[in-house]
Amino acid sequence: MTGKSAMIGKSQLRHHIVVMGVAGCGKSTIGAALAERLGAEFLDGDSLHPQANIAKMASGTPLNDDDRAPWLAEIGGRFPASNSSLVIACSALKRSYRDIIRSADPSVVFVHLHGSRELLNARMAARPGHFMPASLLDSQLATLEPLQDDEAGIIVDIAKSVEDIVDEAGANLNGLSAASSGPFLVDLKAAPFNLDDAGVEWVENTIGSMTLEEKIGQLFINHNNDYSPEYLDGVLENFHVGGMRYRPGPSNAVQEHIRYAQSKTRIPLLIASNPEMGGAGSCDDGTFVSTHLQAGSHPDKSIARQMGQVAGVETAALGCNWAFSPIVDIHYNWRNTVISTRAFGNSPEIVVERAKEYFDGISESPTVCAMKHFPGDGIDERDQHVVTSYNTLGYGEWNASYGHVYREMIGHGVQSIMVGHIGAPEVSRHFRPGLSDAEVLPATLAPELLQDLLRGELGFNGLVLTDASLMVGLTQAMKRKDLVPATIAAGCDMFLFFRNPDEDFQYMLDGYKSGVVTEGRLHDALRRILGLKASLGLHLASPESLVPAADALAVIGSEAHRAIAAAVADKTVTLVKDTAHNLPITPETHKRIRLYGISGGADFTRADPLAYLDVVREELEAAGFDVEVFKTAEQREAAGESGMNFMRVLSEEATGDYSERYDAAFVFANVKGFAQEASIRIKWSSPMAAEIPWYAAEVPTVFVSLNQPNHLIDVPMVRTAIHAHAATREAIRATIQKIQGKSEFQGTFNQNVFCDSFDTRL
Repeated sequence: MTGKSAMIGKSQLRHHIVVMGVAGCGKSTIGAALAERLGAEFLDGDSLHPQANIAKMASGTPLNDDDRAPWLAEIGGRFPASNSSLVIACSALKRSYRDIIRSADPSVVFVHLHGSRELLNARMAARPGHFMPASLLDSQLATLEPLQDDEAGIIVDIAKSVEDIVDEAGANLNGLSAASSGPFLVDLKAAPFNLDDAGVEWVENTIGSMTLEEKIGQLFINHNNDYSPEYLDGVLENFHVGGMRYRPGPSNAVQEHIRYAQSKTRIPLLIASNPEMGGAGSCDDGTFVSTHLQAGSHPDKSIARQMGQVAGVETAALGCNWAFSPIVDIHYNWRNTVISTRAFGNSPEIVVERAKEYFDGISESPTVCAMKHFPGDGIDERDQHVVTSYNTLGYGEWNASYGHVYREMIGHGVQSIMVGHIGAPEVSRHFRPGLSDAEVLPATLAPELLQDLLRGELGFNGLVLTDASLMVGLTQAMKRKDLVPATIAAGCDMFLFFRNPDEDFQYMLDGYKSGVVTEGRLHDALRRILGLKASLGLHLASPESLVPAADALAVIGSEAHRAIAAAVADKTVTLVKDTAHNLPITPETHKRIRLYGISGGADFTRADPLAYLDVVREELEAAGFDVEVFKTAEQREAAGESGMNFMRVLSEEATGDYSERYDAAFVFANVKGFAQEASIRIKWSSPMAAEIPWYAAEVPTVFVSLNQPNHLIDVPMVRTAIHAHAATREAIRATIQKIQGKSEFQGTFNQNVFCDSFDTRL
C-alpha cells in the first residue's frame, strides 16, 4: 500500500460512496481508482440498468423517472447488502434520484465530478461504442441538480489528473467522515425542544450557575425507594439529581412525595413514570386501560390514543412530566416474553401507527415521552434485566424495520429515547468494520450506535437516557466504575438509577476529571437535560405550581376512565381458536365448571399471584355457573390438609367420572415473572400436574390467557383458546360474556400466538 492509500485506508469507517455526474465526467474511471485507494469494491451503476433502459438510451431517447426508479433502488440496495466498503458510479443527477439511493442506506456519500461543457463534450466524443450518445449531454446538464447543503457529499473538479482527483476526493472524504461521526451538538431551537431565545438563555445561565457537583448530579435519575422527607432531602442535597422515578403507591402519597421533591430542588426535576398501560403502574389506584399488545389487537387504532390520554391525565395529576413510553419494539420472536405484551405487534407498520396514536394522546397533557428500547428488542428471546440481549439483524434489515420505526417517531416529535442494554453486532460493524464479537457492546455503551446511527443517520436531536443501570445486560459489560461514565461518553445524556448513590456519583465525577467524559460531552448532555425541562415550561413555573392541587387526583381511577377500560376490554378480548366448536358455553348447557388457575408464582411485586382467580369465580357465579376451584397439593396443605403430595392430588382429580362431575373446564392463566428470568413459560405446580389440561379429552375445555400470548406452545391440547390480555375485572367480565355468546369476539391476533408449531393450530 502506498503512503497515500495508507493515509486514506487506515480509517475503520465503512465507506459507501456514489461517484456522480453527467456523461463524460469519468465516473467509472474515477470510481474504480477511488475504490482501489480505499480498499473498496467498485460497481459501475450502468451495469445495473435493465436491458430496456439500455436499449432506450442507445436509440437516443432519454430515460424518464419511471425508467430510473427501479435502477436507482437497485443501486441503493447494494450498499446495505455489502459487507465491505463500496463505490458505485451513477449519474444521480436529481435530488430525488439521490433520495431514492439514500433511502436504502442513509450513510451514502456522493462525490460529484464537475467539469465544463467543453471538457465534457470533448471526452464524450472520444468514447466510441458507449451507449450514451453525446447528443444527450445537454439534456443531462439541464437536468443536473447540484448537491444541496443538507446532502452528504463533495464536489471535485475533473480538470486534473486521475491521481490528483482521487487524492482530493480521498482527503475530503476523510474530513467528511470525521465531521459526520460527531460530535452531534444539540440545537435547542430545533425539534424536539423548540426553545425561544429566553428558553435558551435560561439553559445557558443555569449551566453557568452550577457547581461541578450539580452538573454531575443532573446526569442522574434517582429511583425513590422511600417516601420520607428525610430520604428526599438526602438525595437532593447530596446528589443534585436531574430527575426522579418513584416506587408506586397510593396516588395521594405519590403526589405529596413529588410535591415535596419539587419544593426542595433549585432546578426543577423531571419526574418520570412508566405509564405503559394507561394510569396503572404510576400509582396503585391508576386505571389499567390496556397493554401495548392489547392496543394493537383490534382494527381501531384509537385504543392506543385512549391509553395515552388516560396515561397523560392521570400521571399529570400526580405531578409527573416524563413518560417512559411508548414502547416501539417489534415482537418478531414469539419466545421473547419481556416485550410480548409490551409491544404493539410484530410488524413495523402496526408499531408506528399505534405508537403515534399513543404519543398524540399523552401529549394532550403536559408530558414528554421517552420511547424505548433503542436499538430495538424482539429478536433475541432473552431479557436485558438478567442478561445482555442482541438485535442480530443486518444493517439493511434493521433500517427497513426498527430504523423505519425510529425515523417515523423522531419525525413525529418524540422528545427522548431510552436506550436498551441490547447489542446490535451487524449494525455496529456497519460503522466499525472488523469489530470482533468480544468488542460488541450493548447500545448504552456503543458510540457507533448512539452517535453515528442515532444522532447522525437518524438525526435525533433530543435527549438520550439509559435503561435501568442495575440490569445485568449492562453490568456484565465492564466494571461499574468504568461503565458509569462510559455511558455518557458514548452518547447517553442521563443515567437511570444509582446502584449505590455515593459510589456511582463518584464514578461519574472521576470519569469527568479523568477525561472519559469531556467538557464538551458534559455540557451537551446538560443542555439537552435542561432543554427538555424548558420545553415543558418548568423554568417558568413556581415550585408550588409544578404539582397540581390534591383535588386533581379525582381523575385517577375515575368512572369515566373505567368505562374506557371496559370498552377497550370488550373490543380486544380475542378468540384465538375454537376448533372443537366448544363455544358458546352457558349455565344452561354446561352448569358445572371446574376452574383452574395458573400463575408463574409470586413475582417481585410480591402480590398474590392467584388473586385474580377470586374475580373469575365471582364473575362466573354471577353469570349463573356452579364453580369448583382446583387446589394444588401446596394449596391444600396450606389450608390444613395433611399428607398431601402431587400423586395424591392427581389420583383424586383424574378419575373416570370426571365428565360426570363437571360439564366443562375453564383454565385462566396469569403467568408473569417479568425481569426475573430470560424467558417465561408455564411452570406447573408439580411433575405431571393435575392442572395440565389432560381433561381436554374429557370435557369441553376453554383456556384463557390474562397476560402472555405464547401459551399454546405449552397447552396445544386445548381446542378453545382466548387471549383476554389483562387480569382486570373488566377483561374477565368481558371474556365470560363472550364465552356465553352474549357478546361478539372482536379482538385480532398475529401469528406469534401459534409459536411456529403445527399442533398449536389443531
